[in-house]
Amino acid sequence: MAGLALVFVAVMFGTTLPTPLYPLYEHRLGFGEQTTTLVFATYAVGQIVAALGFGSLSDRRGRRPMLAAAIGLSSVSAVVYLLPAALGWLYLGRLLSGLSAGAVTAAASPMLVELLPARRTLATVLAATLNIGGLGLGVLASGVLAQYAPHPLRVPFAIDLVLVALAAITLITVPETVQRRHADGHRAEQNRTEQRRSGDGAWQPHAAGAFLRASLAGFAGFAVLSLFTAVAPAFMTDVLHDPNRAVTGVVACSAFAGSLLGQLISVFLAPERGLTLSCAGLILGMSLVAAALTGSSLALLLTGAIIAGGGQGVGLRAGLATVAAVAPEHRRAETTSYYFVVLYVGSALPVIGVGIASMHVSLVDSGVSFSAAIAAIAVAVVALLVRSHPQPTPARAGISVRSHP
Repeated sequence: MAGLALVFVAVMFGTTLPTPLYPLYEHRLGFGEQTTTLVFATYAVGQIVAALGFGSLSDRRGRRPMLAAAIGLSSVSAVVYLLPAALGWLYLGRLLSGLSAGAVTAAASPMLVELLPARRTLATVLAATLNIGGLGLGVLASGVLAQYAPHPLRVPFAIDLVLVALAAITLITVPETVQRRHADGHRAEQNRTEQRRSGDGAWQPHAAGAFLRASLAGFAGFAVLSLFTAVAPAFMTDVLHDPNRAVTGVVACSAFAGSLLGQLISVFLAPERGLTLSCAGLILGMSLVAAALTGSSLALLLTGAIIAGGGQGVGLRAGLATVAAVAPEHRRAETTSYYFVVLYVGSALPVIGVGIASMHVSLVDSGVSFSAAIAAIAVAVVALLVRSHPQPTPARAGISVRSHP
């Protein structure tokens, strides 16, 4: 468990290191906010490709090979960032970083459930905590180092490379949790045929609706985290007029801190109640973010980030628990990967929209529109939750009372 935790955190740590550094890259390489959002979208593309390619492969070939691939991709990404700054290297580094994040999530999240089969709630909380904790530590450390350490475009990635090397050594202690299937094609096809006949690996009728609700809430939550990861530096410099990179790191980290708090709260909630609370947090939090942008208030921005992040954290844990419950056993990693694909799309599309909108309207207007769109998605999820549990009619309620005096 400790070895797997270090691998998970180390890989996710490296993915958010560039956030406080974007203004430095913009100044050195001469690009603007639109290019920054495209660079971030490259990261999301890498996540999606990894989730689609590595999820089912992890089910078939084992978790440890995927973890090793994630470590390798993360280390190469760090090396790319240590090369002389160039826009092409920045795109490549973000792509490799996205691939590493998708690979480690596709393998580590179901692996935690398999290591703790009798404590699935704890496993899903650990998966979400390690994921978000690594992201938050990365952006906070990078912001502080960028502001106060020498060579801000080098030192964070050098530290990241050391951390990933330690994770590679630790991977030796992590046991495999998947029994590899025979390489023989005939035997593999026979296994699939047996699963179809027995119903093992088939989706239950209620699963699609549950997956949809969990995915929409996760989409909105990851869009919020992406807003703070990709656009927070621009908000700080252009709207709040505070160029301190450490403060930028704190603002971005506050959303991840809220997410961790939300995950702790979610332990005491059933998944569907967790999704409802998640949507409430997203609506309130993004309302405060919109108010912060229009009023140029750092305090409101931090408060909104924490509350919206808390909603994201509750929703992520509830979503993982929902997906783990409805996914067929032999397709757990594949199903988890599809869930994260939706989340990664949520990371990319809205942020790209903010970048494009900022070309035509102010950053404040695009940020407020983004906040309204996230709130609307959260309202839609609540409506779907209510619809999935219709209230009994008076007649049925009366029968129920008479049948059970």
